[in-house]
Amino acid sequence: MRVQSILLLLIILATSSCGPFNKLEKSTNWEELYAGANKYYQEGEYNKAIILYDKVLPVIRGSEKAELADYNYANCHFKTKRYIEAAGYFSNFYRTYNRSPLAEEALFMNAYSLYLDAPDANLDQQSSQEAVSAIQQFVTKFPASASYERAMEMLVDLQGRFEQKAYMESSMYYRLKDGLYPGDYYRACIINFQNFMKDYPDSKHNEELAYKLVEVSTGYAENSAFLKKKDRLDDALGFATSFYRRYPNSAFTGKVKEIEEKAKEELVSHSILLADYNERLAEQKARALENKTIEEVEIK
Repeated sequence: MRVQSILLLLIILATSSCGPFNKLEKSTNWEELYAGANKYYQEGEYNKAIILYDKVLPVIRGSEKAELADYNYANCHFKTKRYIEAAGYFSNFYRTYNRSPLAEEALFMNAYSLYLDAPDANLDQQSSQEAVSAIQQFVTKFPASASYERAMEMLVDLQGRFEQKAYMESSMYYRLKDGLYPGDYYRACIINFQNFMKDYPDSKHNEELAYKLVEVSTGYAENSAFLKKKDRLDDALGFATSFYRRYPNSAFTGKVKEIEEKAKEELVSHSILLADYNERLAEQKARALENKTIEEVEIK
């Protein structure tokens, strides 16, 4: 029975290897290949269509048949979720046939393919930037397109991913400020939070980051070198004032007031020490000048 099963399997394999597609794939008749590729494309057999288009496209390049074949070839890759390859083929189609009735659709599909390949917000967004550029090219070239609104929705979604990625980076710096080298991360937080609010002025995260900016700038001042502390405390109090102005009814107001009071007390204490330091420094300079004058008189 086992031998019979093996023989039956071999017969099935041999029969399938002689099927219509296999025969067509071995054909050297480009018209037959072209017709077969279009047939499999229409039937949704995209992988088979790709194989046949690969064979026939170099032959028909430059002919009137090439335009549709090139578009179908690109779309086959899209349908089989090979989005990067599809984007490249759609882009090439647009460059080659920019006056074609299919040119608008090809440029949109280039952008759409890149959009579908764009990663989630927690991953590197380089490919998302490429998708944004492609979408912007499409909406600029075809502002009256029926796909315009869809393209803009894609653009808004990608911008949201950039914003979320930036917010996640801000949150990372905020967590790291409690590590072994807080000074570096306090400074990184301050720069990052300010850049975020500048890049995304309408973000829902800005109120929270404005509060955290007061917190980290105060912490940065407290951990600063003696002679830099006053200026950094002044900066922290300035951020608090800006917070009240921008968010008068914020749920973070109570926390900001606590931090502000702490910063003010620190500034008063530091100002006393700074005045004493400056007084002692002035006395030292005076004594040094007096000693120098005495030495000069003795030399003479």
